[in-house]
Amino acid sequence: MDYRQLPKIELHLHLDCSLSYEVVQQLDPTVTRSQFENEFIAPLPAIDLVEYINRSSRGYLLMQTTAQLRLVTLDVLRQLEADGVIYAELRFAPLLHTRQGLTPTQVVKAVQDALAEAASLYRVIPRLILCTLRHYTEAESMETVQLVETFIPQGWVVGFDIAGDEAGYPVAPHQQAFDYAHAHAIPVTAHAGEACGPSSVQEVLKHFRPSRIGHGVRSTEDTQLLDQLKKQRIHLEVCPSSNLRTNIYPSYADHVIDQLYRKGLSVSVNTDARTVTPVTLSEEYQQLAETFGWTLADFLHCNLQALDYSFAPASVKDSLRPIIQLAYS
Repeated sequence: MDYRQLPKIELHLHLDCSLSYEVVQQLDPTVTRSQFENEFIAPLPAIDLVEYINRSSRGYLLMQTTAQLRLVTLDVLRQLEADGVIYAELRFAPLLHTRQGLTPTQVVKAVQDALAEAASLYRVIPRLILCTLRHYTEAESMETVQLVETFIPQGWVVGFDIAGDEAGYPVAPHQQAFDYAHAHAIPVTAHAGEACGPSSVQEVLKHFRPSRIGHGVRSTEDTQLLDQLKKQRIHLEVCPSSNLRTNIYPSYADHVIDQLYRKGLSVSVNTDARTVTPVTLSEEYQQLAETFGWTLADFLHCNLQALDYSFAPASVKDSLRPIIQLAYS
């Protein structure tokens, strides 16, 4: 089956980790195909999450001007269109893109303008989540969440996230930013349960109070935590192929997405980083069908869950729901 023909929702996709070779060639013609494969794509498996994250620097270093940010954003939307994605929440850390003099506000505006341009070219509806990073200071996290607050009224930015090395840095410096987000009704998600075990998920739930967890797959190591996630109706943004790259699971068959799904947790299927982990959402669906026997009914359920837990306004959800239901029926 050609899963590219099915409409899909993607909630977990890093903009700066999804540069195609074609756009890299436009940004830096000296990069050869061999260099691209060795420097932009993580090995399978990587040593750990840190080695995986280090590959992302090749992307964001090429995204330091408004022109570069525009090209990358349009390119990612082109990839999503070819993949059948009809709604996507792209995430990135604006403070990473200020090395050549752009302010964080100019960075977000550049990406936002590119999304608006893409809206006339592609059917995918894109939105932005702004990320703080685990190694950031309290001031940098506050600056990021206040950027979200500034841009949310314009409709393209919809939420706040924390990414990065969860094993190497504590949550304390970011507490104020997440408290600020909740005080200003800013939707939040948070990476956890990837490099660290269930304790990192419990920590994030306690301190950041997200409605969604990025990854969260190692929650299966604690049955009480699974019960808590179900009781609190926390959605897990699961990225199976990415978890193989970060050496969490040795094979697709060993991944816990099917276990989470069968236990009744709310999960969605995502790619995470279409370059660092070279995969499309259609390829993820193909793997899930071949490995775990997932059917159109399973993909329908996960897409509807993803739509329900997205940070899109109700009007967007209402317009997309019948499209998804019809396609999967």
